[in-house]
Amino acid sequence: MTVKELYAYIEKKAPSCLSAGWDNDGMACCTDESRCVKKVLIALDATERVVEKAVSGGFDVLLTHHPLLFKGVKELTPRLTVSRKLLKLIAGGVTAMSFHTRLDAADGGVNDVLATLFGLQDVQKVGPEGEEMARLGTLPAPVPARDFAQTVCEKLNIPSVLLVGDRTVRRVMMLGGEGADFVGAATARGDVDLFLAGRIGYHRMLDGAEEGLALIEAGHFATERPVCYRLAEWVKEADPAIEVEIDTEPTIKQVKAPEGSIEK
Repeated sequence: MTVKELYAYIEKKAPSCLSAGWDNDGMACCTDESRCVKKVLIALDATERVVEKAVSGGFDVLLTHHPLLFKGVKELTPRLTVSRKLLKLIAGGVTAMSFHTRLDAADGGVNDVLATLFGLQDVQKVGPEGEEMARLGTLPAPVPARDFAQTVCEKLNIPSVLLVGDRTVRRVMMLGGEGADFVGAATARGDVDLFLAGRIGYHRMLDGAEEGLALIEAGHFATERPVCYRLAEWVKEADPAIEVEIDTEPTIKQVKAPEGSIEK
């Protein structure tokens, strides 16, 4: 399978028409679309560490959720971060492609993966008009918000989340990554008990709770990491012979206080 064919296969799963107008996902860097794809590295972000791994590891494609290019590149020199990464990829013959907001909205993408992970039933696409990326569904049984927050920690394999709102929840709306702009849509519906997103923000969480919601902020990276495994499935569907490696090492680390140093 060639680079062009692999991109076309994934694009059928997550078509560009689903991308937000401000987004810039897709094929960011490619020196040869006819190159045979034997190895694919999947990650959330094309950080310098990941780019170096893709080049030194002999990967043909670096497939990420977040785009390498968000803004225009004004110079192609080692002086700037993005252009430095582009130069490394070009020198190594590595194609960089990403599927961002289209993967949020797509069937089977970021938010469907989350909905399945948390056991939501009767799932539907919701959100502000023209941005129906979030998922709304029903839990098998009502649970206290705190209990559901603990389930989120277990399912995402993280030590903690932020929770506001002490209530029993059953109807849950969720969105991987940045979710502050979707809180209004959740409250406006009138049938949402809890809204979960990667990041919501302190003041929006306070306001959302006063508007009648329970809210959980679970971390941008943590809520989007699961989709890396879905991308791997799609690559293997495209060509089972392709060797796939997933890199889910977070760049932003959570540091805990020393044992016994926090007053209770």
